[in-house]
Amino acid sequence: SLDRDLIIPEARTLRSYRDAGLGQERLSAALLGGLSLLAVLIAAIGIYGVLAFAVAQRTREIGIRMALGAATGQVMRSVVMDALALIGAGVAIGWVAALMLVRFVSSLLYGVSSTDPAIYAGTAGILIAVGVLASYLPARRAARVDPIVALRCE
Repeated sequence: SLDRDLIIPEARTLRSYRDAGLGQERLSAALLGGLSLLAVLIAAIGIYGVLAFAVAQRTREIGIRMALGAATGQVMRSVVMDALALIGAGVAIGWVAALMLVRFVSSLLYGVSSTDPAIYAGTAGILIAVGVLASYLPARRAARVDPIVALRCE
C-alpha cells in the first residue's frame, strides 16, 4: 500500500528454498543409490553364474555323494557354504577398500560418520543375504542330481 510500483517476488516457504538448494545433493544420492542397487544385482548374477558352473563341474562328485547316502540338505549346505566362502572373501576385500577410500566419500555424507560400524555391518549383512539367495538355485539343482545319471555321464 506504500509503494504501488514495488515488484514483489514469488512468495515461497522456507522449505521450498531449502529444497531448491539441495537439488544437486539429492540427485547425487539418487544416482549413487541406483548404481549401488545395480552393483548388488550384478554381484548376485555373478555369484549365481559361478556357483552354477561349479555345480555343473561337480555333478559326478555330487552324484557319488548322493549314491553313498548324502541327504539333499547336506548337498545344499555344501553348495551354500562354498558360496559363503566366496562372499566372505568379497566382503573382507570390500571392507578394506572402503576404509582406504573413506576420505573421498566423507564429503558426500550427511548425518553419518564415514566409519560407522553399523553401516558396514548392515552392508555386509545385505550382501551376505543376497549371496545366499543367489546360491539357492544352484544348491537346489545340486540336490536334485540323480546319482545314476550323474555316474553314467562322463
